[in-house]
Amino acid sequence: MTFLHDTFVRDHLPPRDQWPRFLLAGRRRARLNAASELLDGAVRKFGGDRIAFHTSSGSWTYGQVLERANRIAAVLVDDLKLVPGNRVLLRAPNCPEVVACLFAVLKAGGVVVPTMPLLKAAELAPLLDQAKIQFALCDERLSDELITASDQARIDTRICTFGAGPRSRHQELDTLADRKPASFRNFDTGADDPALILFTSGTTGAPKAAVHGHQDLLAVTECFPKWVLKPTGCDVFVGSPPIAFAYGLGGQVLFPLRFGASTVLLEDGRPGRVSEAIRQHSASILFGTPTGYRKMLADDFHRDLKSLRLCVSAGESLSSATYHQWHEATGLGIVDGIGTTELLHIFISAPPGQVRPGATGRTVPGYQACVLDSQGHMPPPGEEGRLAVCGPTGCRYLADPRQAEYVQNGWNLTGDIVAVDHDGYFWYRGRVDDIVVTSGYKVAAPAVEHLLLQHDAVQQCAVVGQADPVRGQILKAFIVVAPRWVASAELGQKLQHFVKSRLAPFKYPRIVRFVAELPVTATGKIQRFKLQSMDESHCFEHSSEVSKP
Repeated sequence: MTFLHDTFVRDHLPPRDQWPRFLLAGRRRARLNAASELLDGAVRKFGGDRIAFHTSSGSWTYGQVLERANRIAAVLVDDLKLVPGNRVLLRAPNCPEVVACLFAVLKAGGVVVPTMPLLKAAELAPLLDQAKIQFALCDERLSDELITASDQARIDTRICTFGAGPRSRHQELDTLADRKPASFRNFDTGADDPALILFTSGTTGAPKAAVHGHQDLLAVTECFPKWVLKPTGCDVFVGSPPIAFAYGLGGQVLFPLRFGASTVLLEDGRPGRVSEAIRQHSASILFGTPTGYRKMLADDFHRDLKSLRLCVSAGESLSSATYHQWHEATGLGIVDGIGTTELLHIFISAPPGQVRPGATGRTVPGYQACVLDSQGHMPPPGEEGRLAVCGPTGCRYLADPRQAEYVQNGWNLTGDIVAVDHDGYFWYRGRVDDIVVTSGYKVAAPAVEHLLLQHDAVQQCAVVGQADPVRGQILKAFIVVAPRWVASAELGQKLQHFVKSRLAPFKYPRIVRFVAELPVTATGKIQRFKLQSMDESHCFEHSSEVSKP
């Protein structure tokens, strides 16, 4: 039973027969507000004076986060007129204020829609339209792209800004919140009521909205962290992933609060800043990506990290070479893990002492995972197939026919190709779609292709991933130039900047190669698998990586 006034999200969930099989331990509560458990409950259990977040400008206690969240929740209800079930987009770098906004939305019964601060207007507009965003809480410094996106999407999104920066023509969240009381009565949400929408991209490049309920936010804190991290109130978390990513949200917000720990929140997650923060705050648990670990090694940022007791990696496959290099340089191993936006967090990993370099790990308690062949059968150990998972969380897309592709016979099919050995360890082999994972970010190649085709110089194009020792993969664009244009290094650089100025920086092709034609099937579909085998004789010219983002 739901008491939501706005049932848009619930009404646009997939049919029940397309839902995955959920594994639920113990007796399930009918009524639950995740903010009541994760924030209000943390203050009751650990005390309001305990440090929750460290920043470059100071620290926030558990009590301060709760008070701020209560005040913002009152703004949402009293001033913005939010009703339970409304969607609220968040746009900000990692900071305590955006965490308070996240919990404020949950407290008011709204649905949180976090977005990455790097996204440009052209990327934000489809999200506003798909989720029918009514409200947005935005860092003042990032408001211009959001305002443009709202205009492009023709969605009447009410934007309220916060943080340091020039005053906006929109209502200021800081001013409104300061006038509100420090207490707030949380809305009585159902455990299954929508709480969170996280956007991802599929093979077509169109964004997919993964919906998670209040119970999901708690469920993930009972699985991976309890089995692998074993955190205590003495731990200090730190990491580079944006909290708009499921990986960052769990590792830097949900897990620390659930166990009374603290987090160093970094607006700038570059390796040098992460390394500096570890030393400054004596961080003990690091959440990173293989790319991040390789950069820390290459740039000599790995020294004097003696406070660390655990390093976690996800977002892309962790190679055994990276594991051994990090271990030799620091004396620390790396715990690998695989999770998806659709399942919210890591479901395959291994605790310290059980790690096998090169393997992702074993199924996290609370989940079930297996390998399925093309016929839906489990092949013998060692043979490759599709990764299938089910557990306390699972895929429920918002109004998306691709639900039927992701969920089959109750299993979540993640799109990963894996093999499992006799001991139950999963070994990652690759992706089944056109997603390129670069520096831990998943980029849909077709989305970059669609933008390149908007340039007058591009007649045809195809974008693929190329192995890279630092970033895991980089994007490579194959271009057939339009008539009256000449392939050149200068043109390649112009195309790179064309993409970089319109999409998030990590989405631009670091290699541009000009070709006479693209390999296609009889029906005109590009055969991407043939592109990587094209030798230099097929190419007019290519321009390699230019400026770094």
